[in-house]
Amino acid sequence: MKSFIFPVLGTILLCSNLSLAQENQWSATRPDGHAPISVMGDHMHHKGEWMVSARFMPMTMSGCLSGTGDINNDRIYDDFMAAPQDMQMTMSMIGVMYAPTDYITLMVMGNYLTNAMDLETGMGMEFSTASAGFGDANFGGLIKILNQNKNALHANIGISIPTGNIDQRDDTPMMMNAQLAYPMQLGSGTFDPYLGLTYFGQSDFLSWGAQSMYKMRLAENSETYTFGNKLNASAWVAFKATDALSFSVSATYWNTAKISGADPDLNPMMMPLFSTMNSGRSQLDLGIGTNFLVDSGKLKNLRIGAEVKLPVYQNVNGIQMKNGPMGTIGVQYAIGH
Repeated sequence: MKSFIFPVLGTILLCSNLSLAQENQWSATRPDGHAPISVMGDHMHHKGEWMVSARFMPMTMSGCLSGTGDINNDRIYDDFMAAPQDMQMTMSMIGVMYAPTDYITLMVMGNYLTNAMDLETGMGMEFSTASAGFGDANFGGLIKILNQNKNALHANIGISIPTGNIDQRDDTPMMMNAQLAYPMQLGSGTFDPYLGLTYFGQSDFLSWGAQSMYKMRLAENSETYTFGNKLNASAWVAFKATDALSFSVSATYWNTAKISGADPDLNPMMMPLFSTMNSGRSQLDLGIGTNFLVDSGKLKNLRIGAEVKLPVYQNVNGIQMKNGPMGTIGVQYAIGH
């Protein structure tokens, strides 16, 4: 973990030194005053301010990887009865932020998930499974460390609450009401604290930032397994095209450890995603995005953001599905700004 967090912190300190001569505080009242819309907990608010937000995040998967390379169905059938073909995941998220002081911003986020997976057996039979419902809720706080010379730095702290169901089932050709694979479940089943740091810097027409976040899994859930700890590190640069419009590029690296334990209802020989040996991965995504800010009129402080991320590197433990593009589109509305 240190090997990834320390470079991010080094980038933060370097950017701080480069822009130290600039005047005034970093400002969120610019189109590039927020991070790309996929980054959560990126900005703070002044005392008494509220912000409500909504995001829609679709993601696709197609085919399978073994390590960093593609693997075909015939190879999977050597060890498993069925092979995953495609998967579609969507998350709809609602968030609220409130600042009781200038130094603390509180936030809560809830989401609704839908998952659909297409599979094929070694005998050529195709079938699908699906799951849907509320995911885990998140409660957190942002703590101000610095805001001067157009540089802002704050700490992220929070906890994920296990409101997502981990007993999702569906009918398959092999079994009625079968327990679904780990990626098809809606939550972790555990209380998961997280810690992070977020940095922002600005010049007249550019903004840049970095965020490093680490989520910890501290207990076993009711199905006798524990998801792996997760590190997420992002960096971005945005160009302010007009007073209302900005464009951004980003890079995101994330690493998830293997699942420990196992769900006793999942036969690891049935398909790759039933085995915890086929869990845990690292990935690098590149993204392009835009933010549009309404800065006058009745809709002042309404922000619309969109971003598309493409994976450029994936390394999985065992056999797992190959991630495809992920999109995020969202709206944010500040009240009392």
